[in-house]
Amino acid sequence: MRFATYTANGKTYFGAITDEGAIALNGDFPDYGSLYEVVAAGAFSQLAAAVDGKPVTHTEFTYEMVMPDVRRILCVGVNFPDRNAEYKDGSAQPKYMSLFPRFASGFTGHDRPLIRPPENHTLDYEGEVAIVIGKAGRRISQDDAYDHIAALTLCNEGTIRDWVRHAKFNVTQGKNWDHSGAIGPWLVPFTDAAQLDDARIQTHVNGELRQDDTLNRMMFPIRREIEYISTFMTLQPGDIIVTGTPTGAGARFDPPKYLAPGDVVEVSVEGIGTLRNTIEDEQV
Repeated sequence: MRFATYTANGKTYFGAITDEGAIALNGDFPDYGSLYEVVAAGAFSQLAAAVDGKPVTHTEFTYEMVMPDVRRILCVGVNFPDRNAEYKDGSAQPKYMSLFPRFASGFTGHDRPLIRPPENHTLDYEGEVAIVIGKAGRRISQDDAYDHIAALTLCNEGTIRDWVRHAKFNVTQGKNWDHSGAIGPWLVPFTDAAQLDDARIQTHVNGELRQDDTLNRMMFPIRREIEYISTFMTLQPGDIIVTGTPTGAGARFDPPKYLAPGDVVEVSVEGIGTLRNTIEDEQV
């Protein structure tokens, strides 16, 4: 089952995505104005039951960022061995993971363009798996971590590379340009550890394979991410954790292969799907 946020005929809906089209579920959840509110209220598991027997309501629609009103997005950086080795001091695994915030305004939806700003053209791609928290918790153990995940989705954590180098200790300004990344196309319910433990993530640019790795090679596995993050903050239903990208981003080529208008980026994980985006220049 796949659940998405989409627009059709000038209105925004959340609902199930089938091979035939979308099934709007807003009417079944009148107390919740968005898919994020459904997850935040702990009602995500009720979505599948609401689909039963319903006909397709929309065959033509546009995907939005899967939870455009999400309150907290936390990203894990430099989380694969080959990615760590790209740095001068990357021979040893760091003791603690790198973390930074992203905001919903920095993302768009599936089949929508990532926007390259006029101020800088070093727009890069980072294919990642994102997890959506479904159960609140503080100081969550690794053994219990997966019990707190409601759903999985994909992220292209688009980055303006030159702007992550503006400051000594943070990357926030290079990570939050409007509509520079994407999350989607949909949420897939998390029901089995194998959905993460056996997952292989690949990123293609214009059909060329650029990133290819398995989540079981992460330096900080997702169980550890949940444990560590929940030590200093209470994770809440609806929170998104973007779990880390493999090596192969455009900045690491010589010369760099940054994204340009007309490019197509596809991030894929079997069992979740494919997140596809084009590139456009911002109109100013």
